[in-house]
Amino acid sequence: MLMPAMTITLGGALCGCHGTSPASVAATAPPATATVERRTLSRGEKVGGVLGFGAVFPVPAQNGSGMLTWLPDVGDVLDRGDTVYRVDQVRIPLLFGTIPLYRTLSDGSRGADVRQLESNLAALGYRGFTADGEYSKATVAAVRRWQTDLGRRTTGVVKPGDAVVSAGARRVAELTGTVGTTAAGILLKWTATTRVVDVDLDIDYADLVKPGTAATVELPDGTTTPARVTHVGTPTAKALPVELSVPDRKNLGKVTVTITTETRRDVLAVPVNALVARSGGGYAVVAGTGAVPVTTGLFADGYVEVTGVSEGMAVEVPR
Repeated sequence: MLMPAMTITLGGALCGCHGTSPASVAATAPPATATVERRTLSRGEKVGGVLGFGAVFPVPAQNGSGMLTWLPDVGDVLDRGDTVYRVDQVRIPLLFGTIPLYRTLSDGSRGADVRQLESNLAALGYRGFTADGEYSKATVAAVRRWQTDLGRRTTGVVKPGDAVVSAGARRVAELTGTVGTTAAGILLKWTATTRVVDVDLDIDYADLVKPGTAATVELPDGTTTPARVTHVGTPTAKALPVELSVPDRKNLGKVTVTITTETRRDVLAVPVNALVARSGGGYAVVAGTGAVPVTTGLFADGYVEVTGVSEGMAVEVPR
């Protein structure tokens, strides 16, 4: 493996001793030493990325009629039971799940969508029924209490358009509807609430990056934060789309991402500047017994993986 290019700066405070030059001190001073030690070395690929909230999804009007009388603000986070919008001042709440309200649910209805509704009612604090997928009279009573709290007619019946269903909490990214107009078409767009970074990684690293791969993100304000790869997309001819999760931050925009593309754990390593070139090729380190040939491995963070030496051995490094 070729040794990476590096810049070595020699300098420091000059000796103030009378009659002694810095050159003569450097010639007589004993060399500094470093110890061969076990380390974990990681090498990363630095790329540009965008910090945001991931994919944006449209929210259409659920029934396509009535006047739109209220919308949330951009940046609002909507949780289970929160109002997504109002039509004719009637609240359209958010429920969690994977099945849209596609049919009318009433006494006697059965199915996974009924269980989903009952699970949401239970999570919102309504009691007196079992979330078993059977729309019983106890379910009807719970729905009526829910409708009362929403300010609706207490029919005990849930119709398509009475709520918006999503897989979890959502953050409002954009408003596309206009209050005072017919509630039709796309009313708003939202995202998940987890901060993510989207990057396009060089296709050469497709085999090295997978969910769970560690990374470091440098934010617009200059601070850094750890990250993990959460999703690897389908590679194209030019790039590999990668999504990373990061702790919640206020900063949004372009960031610099260093993705760990190679890690060597529990290997013997020395500082890079402990290496000396051998006349016949390759490298050695200088120990008390003289030059010891070594085989180099991964270079990372100012250290290099070496074999041919023993742990704890003292090797010379430039001062």
